[in-house]
Amino acid sequence: MKQDPRKQPANLSPIDSNSFSRRHLLKLGAGSTLGLLAGQACAQRTESASRPQSVADGRINQSIMGWCYKDLMDVPTLAKHCKEIGLVAMEGISADNYSMIKGLGMEISLVSGAHGFKQGPCNPEYHDLVVNGLTRAIDLAKDVGCKKVITFTGMRYPGMDDEKAAQRCIDTWKEVLPKAEKNGITLAFEHLNSRDDSHPMKGHPGYFGDDVDFCIDLVKQIGSENFKLLFDIYHVSIMNGDIIRRIRQYKDYIAHYHTAGNPGRGEIDDTQEINYKPILDAILETGYEGYVAHEFIPTWDDPVAALRHAADLSYFQ
Repeated sequence: MKQDPRKQPANLSPIDSNSFSRRHLLKLGAGSTLGLLAGQACAQRTESASRPQSVADGRINQSIMGWCYKDLMDVPTLAKHCKEIGLVAMEGISADNYSMIKGLGMEISLVSGAHGFKQGPCNPEYHDLVVNGLTRAIDLAKDVGCKKVITFTGMRYPGMDDEKAAQRCIDTWKEVLPKAEKNGITLAFEHLNSRDDSHPMKGHPGYFGDDVDFCIDLVKQIGSENFKLLFDIYHVSIMNGDIIRRIRQYKDYIAHYHTAGNPGRGEIDDTQEINYKPILDAILETGYEGYVAHEFIPTWDDPVAALRHAADLSYFQ
């Protein structure tokens, strides 16, 4: 497992000022460059000292998808770390933990469990499961004060007609929308990648809603403020790219965001290709005030440090 790539090795020591030769000074541009470097170091130390320990008052409402940490710690332990770091919500956890999360003063940012990404409305076999599951999830979301419930298209099946499957999704979602609208709940429809087949949760080969532009078209056809897209930056990066342009283009149709590094679905650090700082800036520039949930699978030796790194990156924009 890898450490934060930006950490300096522990055995590095400060440069001995007596070791500088004339050649060293010339290479550094004499005293002016040294002064600049010293000033930058001083500024970095001052900035670090002035940073709060918590990111709860940051510009982004940060959450976490709890399933990513399920093999590393239990939900109560993870929740305590999230609270200390400054995340304000959690999702992707069992409803049995909701009251505990609320008791810590945190929110539930997204209710899941209505139906899985494999058993979606594109397949008529799962129609009743989807309708009944979403109905229960809307009631649960109302009870815990959450404004969003996740939904999916489901997987392709042999002989499926794409046009009919798309219409089946629309018709099924419309069956539960009146209840969602009445209770002020938004169904957040997630786009997933079908490209990565290396891990059951890094990609979903065969997923019907794997093109974000197609997913937006379904949202538009639904035509309700209570049915929008869950824009997973990791999945969009893999399948479509052009992330910032799409965020700006589709801002009125996005209900929720997820993060993770690509490739690998690891931390949003310097080992992956997505440049999160301008992406998060673009999200804020659209006027978005909802949650951004971290959904990376930790690879660092210290998984809590990995979460703190993501929270810090998201706060200091």
